[in-house]
Amino acid sequence: MQLKIDEISAEKVIPANDSVRLLDQIVEEIDLRPLERALKRSGRKHRTNPVTMLKIILYSAMERKYASRPIDEACLRDINYIWLLNGEPAPSYRAICRFRSEVLSECSEEIFYELIHKLKELGEITFEHLFVDGTKIEANANKYSFVWQKSTNKYENKTIQKLGKLFDELCNKYGIMAQTSDELLAMLHERSHAPFVHGRGKRKSELQRDIEQLEELMERKAKYSEYQEIFKGRNSFSKTDPDSTFMHMKEDHMRNSQLKPGYNIQFAVEGEYITGVDVSSERSDQLTLIPLLEEMEKHSVTYDDVTCDAGYESEENYTYFEEKETECYIKPQNYERSKTRKFKNNMCLRENMPYDEALDEYTCQNGRKLKAVYEGTRKSKSGFESTVTYYECEDCASCPHKKSCTRSKGNRKMQVSKRFVEQRKKSLERITSPMGILLRTNRSIQSEGAFGVVKQDYGFQRFSHRGKKNVFTEILIVAMGYNINKYHNKIQENRTGSQLHEKFIA
Repeated sequence: MQLKIDEISAEKVIPANDSVRLLDQIVEEIDLRPLERALKRSGRKHRTNPVTMLKIILYSAMERKYASRPIDEACLRDINYIWLLNGEPAPSYRAICRFRSEVLSECSEEIFYELIHKLKELGEITFEHLFVDGTKIEANANKYSFVWQKSTNKYENKTIQKLGKLFDELCNKYGIMAQTSDELLAMLHERSHAPFVHGRGKRKSELQRDIEQLEELMERKAKYSEYQEIFKGRNSFSKTDPDSTFMHMKEDHMRNSQLKPGYNIQFAVEGEYITGVDVSSERSDQLTLIPLLEEMEKHSVTYDDVTCDAGYESEENYTYFEEKETECYIKPQNYERSKTRKFKNNMCLRENMPYDEALDEYTCQNGRKLKAVYEGTRKSKSGFESTVTYYECEDCASCPHKKSCTRSKGNRKMQVSKRFVEQRKKSLERITSPMGILLRTNRSIQSEGAFGVVKQDYGFQRFSHRGKKNVFTEILIVAMGYNINKYHNKIQENRTGSQLHEKFIA
């Protein structure tokens, strides 16, 4: 029988300022209608109250317990878990797994944003300054289960060629007029009257061998077609978790390690709280910013300004903010390099060439003109189109700087997006302003600090579940536990309501 702790006994063993009491209070105060709707859809009755189950799972995330069996054991032995159960039967590890996969996977995102709005009511979040950063976390997939798009394309083309050649041979050999491989296979089976033989010592007929060879090539072609549908613009995926992509983990860069299946996790942070989460299969951060902000906007979470590092700079992201009231502070990718002496003295770079806006031409270090030849359209991986102007030098034949200026056998050519150049210039002005310096410093402290706590202090460096939906639920639970712990720590340190770290700014 499950133990029940009354308030008098609980006061002696669970202090009033304990984090478990804060968790219980917050969960009771937030809107849990998303949980009720998810329970109706699941159609399963749980022995333990679903609200209590939610408290247990969130408290487990606060206590760095992610697997179901340690949670099951803690519900029987840990006084804080027993207090949360309040006399209800302790859930088994199977019940915890079912609750996470069937219920929380349908409502965890909504509950997460309900928690964010609760922190807003408490004055911890103001929806003013947002800091975005990303990291790679390893997927629960086998290391050597990779499928590469380049190899798939090569083998698929070879299979199609072999299948086409075999198709013509069999049609001529058996005198069949077929239109497709499936039609040919069906006609060959009709001609086969003797049963197929298999095993050692059995002699296959010529027709059986032809049919098996055709079936093998057709199966191989179908397999490669299925792989192409799974790629969805990626260059790799894992057979054991097709939603994951092979990428370098950030903590392994210094060790020059092999590629591992993983996910690109995006955190949006304000006031040291995680206010937005996104899971992406993209290796770079450029294509993850807009989906993150749009998902937050669906839950009525919008900000006055957003600060990102250089990995998010692109014309598409700049254009997105031009159409919004939100101001962006994105560091240009060449910002650190542009401050070096080597960059400033390199006159072959476009940034160091004098530009005549009236004539629309650049002047190289040898005094020759790079004139606009024509305009074209460049399409990004996400489908964003930008207008690009193509420039070509009038004559590089006898230029003494040609070897350091271009590798082309002909004249120096250059393509420039004028809109992107202007957007980068404005962004540089913003990030070098006093407010920009303050926000960039806070981005390093807050967003990178959140990942540091989750990956190092919480030890969360590999997902336990497979599939993007389950991974998203898992990281949301971790983020909610992180936020409640952060709120509890701020209360203990008397720092509630603080948004920006200004004492670190010189």
